[in-house]
Amino acid sequence: MYIRVLNPADAEKYRELRLESLLNHPEAFLSTYEAEKELPLETTRSRLEPAEGRFTLGGFTEQDELAGMVTFIREDRARISHKGNVYAMYVSPAVRKQKLGYRLMKELIVRAGQLPGLERINLTVFSDNDPAKRLYTSLGFTCYGTERKAVKLDGVYLDEDLMTLELNQLLLYP
Repeated sequence: MYIRVLNPADAEKYRELRLESLLNHPEAFLSTYEAEKELPLETTRSRLEPAEGRFTLGGFTEQDELAGMVTFIREDRARISHKGNVYAMYVSPAVRKQKLGYRLMKELIVRAGQLPGLERINLTVFSDNDPAKRLYTSLGFTCYGTERKAVKLDGVYLDEDLMTLELNQLLLYP
C-alpha cells in the first residue's frame, strides 16, 4: 500500500469510497449517503484541490484501488490558525487490520506539522468508537472533553469525544 495527496483527478475514486463510508457507517459521519450521492462530481473535484493548509490523503492498494482517506483543514482565521482539524477518516473493511489508518494519520501529522505556526491538530470521534479512539491515542492524541448529545441519529443521541495532538509534544515520539 502507498499513500499520497489526492487531487481532482481522483474525484471518482474518492466519491466511491466516500459513499461506501457513509453507507456502511452512517453513525460515524455528520454527512449522509443521500446528501453526498446528490453532489455533482465537480464539487468533489474542487474539494480535492490541495491548497495551503488543506489536503486529503489517500491510501491505495497495490492494485491502485483507493482503500482509505483522511482530510486535514487548517483554521484560516488569524486568531485560530495555530489549529487544524481532521475530517472524514475512513478505511475500507477489506484492508482493515493492515495499519492503513495508522499510516494515513501518521502522514497527516507529518504533513500538517510542516505548516509554519501550526501547533495543534484536533478531531472529534464518537465516544463509542473504541477502535478509532485507540488509533488516535496510539498517535499521541488525548481527549480533552466530551460533547454530550452531539449528534442525533434516528432519534438516538450520540456523544463525541474531542481529541487533540499538541505538535510541540511530537519530539517525545519516535
